[in-house]
Amino acid sequence: MDGWTSIEEIKNHLSGLRKKASEEIEKATTPDEINSVKGRYLGRNDGIVTLFLRRIKDLPQGIRPVAGKEANQIKTDIENLITNAARSLKEKNAKSSVESRMVDYTLPGRRTIFGKIHPITQTLDEIVSIFNLLGFEIVEGPEIELDHYNFEALNIPKNHPAREMQDTFYITSDLLLRTHTSPVQIRVMENRKPPLSVVAPGRVYRRDSDITHSPMFHQVEGFMVDSGISFANLKGVLTEFLTAFFKKEAPVRFRPSYFPFTEPSAEVDIQCIICNGNGCRVCKNTGWIEVLGCGMIHPQVLRNVKYNPEKVSGFAFGLGVERFTMLRYRIDDIRLFFQNDLRFLEQF
Repeated sequence: MDGWTSIEEIKNHLSGLRKKASEEIEKATTPDEINSVKGRYLGRNDGIVTLFLRRIKDLPQGIRPVAGKEANQIKTDIENLITNAARSLKEKNAKSSVESRMVDYTLPGRRTIFGKIHPITQTLDEIVSIFNLLGFEIVEGPEIELDHYNFEALNIPKNHPAREMQDTFYITSDLLLRTHTSPVQIRVMENRKPPLSVVAPGRVYRRDSDITHSPMFHQVEGFMVDSGISFANLKGVLTEFLTAFFKKEAPVRFRPSYFPFTEPSAEVDIQCIICNGNGCRVCKNTGWIEVLGCGMIHPQVLRNVKYNPEKVSGFAFGLGVERFTMLRYRIDDIRLFFQNDLRFLEQF
């Protein structure tokens, strides 16, 4: 990335971006000018800082985590500067407006209600940010998907019993609302060659609804493909992620399981963060909580994208964002996330 090979060079570059952004924000005198600066640095598609974050994967592996941390801090600093500038400008304009007309100062004040980021979005952003710091690229895919990508290419042919596990919304016989974000894995591998380290966040859909399931929910799929990738790499990445997310080094265990697109497959449990493994209602007195599924990418899946399983291997994992949010905030009913009850949402 522009020939940078050291953290010092990147820090100097990012510091310069922050200084330049700060100067432009200070010069902004209208909301449009502030929004223009925001778009230039933080724009979703072509913002300067946004593009830098996307290109972290091109840096030498040893400096990616620090570079990601520095870039995210600069992003936060610029966001705060923009927020403060917009608030100051609004207050200045309001004061000028008040002074220009007669006002009854005996009237009670009106409380300003500020919006907040939805707890699901907060959790999803944090999950993706952690994997980004671990060197994973973020890729998104379509929510309306072909049967081929959602099932066939993932080693789930028609009439396979595993399809019954995923109650699907079909649009036509070959078009459906994706049941997981795993199709992104196939789309990426079809068009690119290893090495690959990708996470795919997004909405998914299944015909299921109760206190722990929703017809629409959020998932993060992740995978890594290269020569010599083993289950040990998978365990290392997931253990590092779970420690970072829950902010404690809780024991992690891998239980044998079955998924058509991985072999071997495993369910991942973390020691109950509520009772520290002693047994409680949340962990059903087992001391463990299931948090995600994973495994080594099935050789047939590699063949489906014209990879040679004799030369490359990989692992994949998938986690439910709602489940992680419920664990973090000790929420026992998934429907609360989607009822738009401000009494619930204002707590976050």
